[in-house]
Amino acid sequence: MQIQAIQQSISELEVDAAVVGIYEGGVLPEVAQQLDQVTGGGLQALLDANEVEGKLGDTAVWLSPPSVATTHLLIVGLGPQEEVSPPTAFRAAAIAAKQLAGKSRARVAFCLDASWSASVVESAVCGSLVGCVGQDLYRNEKNLHPPEEVLWHTEETVAVEQGQVIAESVNLTRRLVNEPADVIYPETFAEIATQEAADSGFEIEVWDEDRLREEKCGSLLGVARGSDRPARLLVMRHRGSESKHPELALVGKGVTFDSGGLSLKPSEGMKAMKCDMAGAATVLGTMRGIARLQMPHHVLGVVGLVENMVSGNSYKLGDVLRARNGKTIEVLNTDAEGRLVLADALDVARDDEPEKMINLATLTGACVVALGTDVVGLMTNDQAWCDRIAETAASCGERAWQLPMFPEFAEQILSKVADIKNIGEGRWGGAITAGKFLEEFVGDTTWTHMDIAGPAFQENEKPEMDAGGSGVMVRTLLELVRTGC
Repeated sequence: MQIQAIQQSISELEVDAAVVGIYEGGVLPEVAQQLDQVTGGGLQALLDANEVEGKLGDTAVWLSPPSVATTHLLIVGLGPQEEVSPPTAFRAAAIAAKQLAGKSRARVAFCLDASWSASVVESAVCGSLVGCVGQDLYRNEKNLHPPEEVLWHTEETVAVEQGQVIAESVNLTRRLVNEPADVIYPETFAEIATQEAADSGFEIEVWDEDRLREEKCGSLLGVARGSDRPARLLVMRHRGSESKHPELALVGKGVTFDSGGLSLKPSEGMKAMKCDMAGAATVLGTMRGIARLQMPHHVLGVVGLVENMVSGNSYKLGDVLRARNGKTIEVLNTDAEGRLVLADALDVARDDEPEKMINLATLTGACVVALGTDVVGLMTNDQAWCDRIAETAASCGERAWQLPMFPEFAEQILSKVADIKNIGEGRWGGAITAGKFLEEFVGDTTWTHMDIAGPAFQENEKPEMDAGGSGVMVRTLLELVRTGC
């Protein structure tokens, strides 16, 4: 997909469709005023007839008169003018893009508000490129048709370019999550990541099973035992500064399919388990964006990749695994496998002594029960770091909420036969006991755990995005690094 900034008059744009923005209350940006003039007050007539009101995300189709080169106009509401922000711009552009993508169009233009700041334009551009891409990877007749060329009426050329990079990074994460498990498994994920590293300019090291055994990653390898697909661990690095130690380490759970192991999931609970590698996909998408945007920071990315399957070699309830950091773990539920994978991945990241660390995982259904399907759960050992992440997420329009990490929850994962066990005492507080388990493997490193189980994979489409993988937190993480980690 090609994208470029333009300053051409809307009446002269030779495109298949153009998107024009209006503010709530009938306030028209300059480009909308121009459209109203060349159509002899046609846009104002739509406003007077209450066909369009300007509420955020509201749309109206207008087959334009001969005075406008394009025959198809889509009017989109931008909300109150005084409340314009990167999140509102993202949503408005994504809704418009998704609606236009319902039909095949070679060339479309977005003419929202040429006075927007670079940050607002960047977010809007990102929304326009995310909204038009769907999960219909294997449909002969696609539901969504991304245009071949997208034009943006703005002077913020750099913002357009950066918005495209961010959108492509989000869409990479979405595509990986949407691919079936017979396409994305540890080896193929590693191959895709290796190619992305070559294309984007970051370093990558792939650990195979022999290396994982040498490194004594017994927790991760225990989960992988039941599958014919061998485990992998990826160490990715962007050296954007001369800092010896990474300013930030990103660690992702990459269970490319989760059957639950011997603690077998029912069919209904297994249908979407191709998405259980969303944490790893988020780290890869973020590393791609960091490298392509040439951010001046040293960032480390580590992902553990396994399948959790059933066979005669599967790890069993009652088994004791020894993690890379030496802790022993009693397994009491093989469906609580993501934390076992992350245990070793976190320890690998700690070797580089990062200043701060974030891990991402579709870790617990308990977090979805607590926060629903649109909110990421945050757990931390450093309140200031967690606050920074939450504030950054809010600035990007991504929802996150902190859960407590009271020390009493750690008592629930103490084992009588090993150092710790991989589940707490019953259902209650399961997201937090999982967080306390992970805390056992971060030492004194400043750390926040993101449980993305709710929003990482959407069962139903939204006005601004198709169902399936959402790419949640890629935008937040990129903004976090860009503003200084």
